[in-house]
Amino acid sequence: MGQEVSSLVHTPVLLNETIEALDVQAGGRYIDCTVGGGGHAAAILESSSPGGQLLGIDADPEAVKTAQARLEAFGKSVLIVNNNFVNLEAICIKHDFMPVHGILFDLGLSSQQLNGSGRGFSFQHDAPLDMRFNPEQRVSAADIVNASSESELAYIIRTYGEESCGYRIARRIVRERPLKTTAELARVIEQTVPRKGRIHPATKTFQALRIAVNHELENLEAALKQAVRLLGFEGRLVVISYHSLEDRIVKRFMQQESKGCICPPGTPSCICKHTPCLKLISRKVITPSLEEVSRNPRSRSARLRVAESIITQDEWCETADRLCFLGATGARGWKKPPMLKERLKITSAN
Repeated sequence: MGQEVSSLVHTPVLLNETIEALDVQAGGRYIDCTVGGGGHAAAILESSSPGGQLLGIDADPEAVKTAQARLEAFGKSVLIVNNNFVNLEAICIKHDFMPVHGILFDLGLSSQQLNGSGRGFSFQHDAPLDMRFNPEQRVSAADIVNASSESELAYIIRTYGEESCGYRIARRIVRERPLKTTAELARVIEQTVPRKGRIHPATKTFQALRIAVNHELENLEAALKQAVRLLGFEGRLVVISYHSLEDRIVKRFMQQESKGCICPPGTPSCICKHTPCLKLISRKVITPSLEEVSRNPRSRSARLRVAESIITQDEWCETADRLCFLGATGARGWKKPPMLKERLKITSAN
């Protein structure tokens, strides 16, 4: 979910780099899996005009409202769905939106979530310990903080927060709980781990809890696999991540899917039968310029990676997918593509 300077003005990170990485074309079909405030989505729709279409997805119902208002002028060219991108493929099937020319994941938190949501994503504002992207999710941060064992808490903080003092923090939390607000939790952590430099000692623990509450890493891995299956000929996959755990998953996935054999070293002969489905467009990670970081300090940790589907046009010709790809530039609204009709026939026959 894109970064913002304030809750009112959306400032998408690496905007020009994202449009270039997606290779946005007029009449193309694109998916923004974390539509947030709609900044990237608006730029994609403008660049894909005339005839471009965009499917925007966000787990946060408040973000969906913001994006719908921001993108209202694009009319029927855009559809915004309140759902989690872990359901990416099912969403595209439901809305007859496949294959596509580009898919964007802009991970992280928006300023609206950090500053105005009242859901406890940040210790800068006292709020209930919630941290759920969607309030309908069952488990909140308070549930994890107050019901987990000391060892479970330590694992979450060390693994998802990469916090070396995870055991000490977990032990203190268990001793001080119940904890109900962000201020209470931040105070306990600050009393346990003294501040060093500019970074607040609660930063990593809050990150860890948010990731655990929303299953962010597991959902990302599942969604990346689905995204590859949705890309059409020369379709682009672009991911912007904001911390090392996300970036590591994205880097590993793109590298693996750009290789042939992925058998363990020393295997006498290939038994994996893995075939590459992506090619890396830029082997070097793309980061914000100094100018962008000065304008939007929250962009400083952003890392953009891009890969392209390597399915050939001949392979497309062998299926009904080819018809859908050629017809995409016609921009005839949200009609069921021929490819999907064929897939549904096969599924029902089986």
